[in-house]
Amino acid sequence: MIRLLHVLGHVLVVALILAGTGWAATAVWLQLSGPVRLIALALLGLTALAALGLWFGDHRGLGLALVGLAAVTVGGWYQTITPRQDRDWEIDVARGVTARIAGERVTLSDIRDFDWTSETEATPRWITREYDLSKLDRLDMITSVWSRPDIAHLLVSFGFSDGQQVVFSVEIRREKGEKFNEIGGFFRQFEQVLIAATEEDIVKLRTNYRKEQVRLYPVDLTPAQIRGMFLSYLALAQELEQEPRFYNTLTSNCTTAVWRLARSLKPDLPIDRRLVLSGRLPDYLTDLGVIAAAPAAERDAAALITPLGQRFDGTKPFSDLIRGR
Repeated sequence: MIRLLHVLGHVLVVALILAGTGWAATAVWLQLSGPVRLIALALLGLTALAALGLWFGDHRGLGLALVGLAAVTVGGWYQTITPRQDRDWEIDVARGVTARIAGERVTLSDIRDFDWTSETEATPRWITREYDLSKLDRLDMITSVWSRPDIAHLLVSFGFSDGQQVVFSVEIRREKGEKFNEIGGFFRQFEQVLIAATEEDIVKLRTNYRKEQVRLYPVDLTPAQIRGMFLSYLALAQELEQEPRFYNTLTSNCTTAVWRLARSLKPDLPIDRRLVLSGRLPDYLTDLGVIAAAPAAERDAAALITPLGQRFDGTKPFSDLIRGR
């Protein structure tokens, strides 16, 4: 029994050293570049080998001390990585929406209204619009699947009785030339931005140029709940304007942001794995009773708007077209 515990102790220490080194090496690889990256990776490797050598050479106290020193050093460096507003951003995420509220009147500035001509090319246009909260009367959830059906990007569209629509989308804020990867989203590689856009921009980009599987689900909420969700997005816009934050693949993404906003209205809203498997979010909302109950296949087929969006020729408003109006 004592021998087994001895072996398990060795296994645990080796696992901790290897896991810590792997985590630190990934952070270094993503955050640093050039010779500095190579030097840092070499130091991490040498530190891990030295710690293991000390541990198995009966200098366990020194080995653990070295591991502790390395952990403090890496942790201290990692805390210096802070989000910023002033990087050289890609044009489509160059501006986050800003919100000003005066009674029932809301002014949104830097709404994206690009005229896309391909997946990557567009004529930029940022607009300012005013909205009357008393006319806010509907909320639609839009999901966009580009590869794996379990993973989708989530957009939330608010409609007003005067015909206006505005879409909110929590996105990574890419620097010029930067590409998104899920691993980087765990290691402070990307800032978060709240984009407000017209449907003719942000939805048509996905239906007509990226040719993703885009679905629109009307969400059955009370007027007070719709208003609360809208105001929650405005609050998020104001928070990000004042203090930038990082995007996190698991804890701070397009889906979890919506869940947190909704939870501010309904504190007992349950956590569910479908908040991570965002392509399954319609199932989650169906279970909550806010999307019309129907067999999943029928529900999703009826919600598909990609073919409708691709019929757009300018003769009918895009928002009407994708809703079959």
